Amino acid sequence: MTNPIRVLHVLGGVGLGGAESRIMDLYRQMNRDEIQFDFLVHSEAMNWSISKKMNERKPQFYDEEIQAMGGHIYVLPRFKVYNYFSYRRAVRKFFAKHKEFRVVQGHMTSTAGIYLPIAKKAGVPVTVAHARNAGVVKGPKGAATRFFRQGLAGKADFCFACSTLAGQDVFGKEAVHAGMVKIIPNAIDVKRFCYDEKVRETVREQLGISGKLALGHVGRFEYQKNHPYLLHIFAAVCKERPDAVLLLLGDGKDRPAMEERCRQLGIADRVKFMGNCKDTERYYQAMDIFLLPSFFEGLPGVLVEAQAAGLKCFVSDTVTREAKATDLVTYLSIEQPAENWAKEILERADYERRNTAQELTAAGFNVYTQAGGYRLFYEKGDSSGI
Repeated sequence: MTNPIRVLHVLGGVGLGGAESRIMDLYRQMNRDEIQFDFLVHSEAMNWSISKKMNERKPQFYDEEIQAMGGHIYVLPRFKVYNYFSYRRAVRKFFAKHKEFRVVQGHMTSTAGIYLPIAKKAGVPVTVAHARNAGVVKGPKGAATRFFRQGLAGKADFCFACSTLAGQDVFGKEAVHAGMVKIIPNAIDVKRFCYDEKVRETVREQLGISGKLALGHVGRFEYQKNHPYLLHIFAAVCKERPDAVLLLLGDGKDRPAMEERCRQLGIADRVKFMGNCKDTERYYQAMDIFLLPSFFEGLPGVLVEAQAAGLKCFVSDTVTREAKATDLVTYLSIEQPAENWAKEILERADYERRNTAQELTAAGFNVYTQAGGYRLFYEKGDSSGI
């Protein structure tokens, strides 16, 4: 039996994030006797400036599943700009040692302009830069990301993006207009998220929220997701609906600050911080309304998941319209008072949930359909089927 084609996905990590979840959805659809995924991640523990006491990378959310499916996880130092030359040396050393990859797909576009050319020079047949977001954080870190992304469209064999907005942000409008960027929606396992009334009743009873208006959000606690504004929206809803509760799924560095913000707003007893959950599909069933007031997104998989669960979604107008696969999505400005969001939510809170699987599939968001195109790409370098 011949060895499987090995595809290397380059990421910041394999925690419970949007890009990571979409890659894992795709990974599960592969015949792993024919196509196998490996992962190259980045860790502070590999940086020379870190104490020797931190010389091992901490396990992340998807580690166990990746290894169970036969994938390998490799580690590079986290890029810090000041370690530019040592980072390049680490990348060169890695690809000099590992000659088994047919495809290197870089989802970490901040440094893809460094590692993809090195991979190509080392003999990797196909390199891909994959844009997964449409914005950067403020300050020096964001400026550095913009700088190192310059000319990225010319440094990879293929350029993929989850949306037109993400493609323009990462590769430039000219590259998108010239047809150099292929737009590939973030597909999900649609069947996993389809609305199920029995699951809804069970989870709501377990959470003690039966008969209440449940708003929800799924995302890391960091600047991009705009949690402070989200909490102000919920506080405004609470003034009109004493039965309102908020489910927050996810974790991150800003979580303690948001817990304190809840106390300041007097809503702490109505907000449930659920942390990272493997069974997010169950919690979507329990929700009545989904909120996503992000400052920026590429094409948020959580919004696709929420629509798959038949949820009414209220979303920042900075989020690409390509994420709207159903009539369940309402776009609102985060420049207006949070009370305006609350008014819109309350006016539309009474509706009937439905199965949206066919709508999501027709819009290209079903991973079962998309996986076939990816298999052809990994085998033959033909992206026409994706």
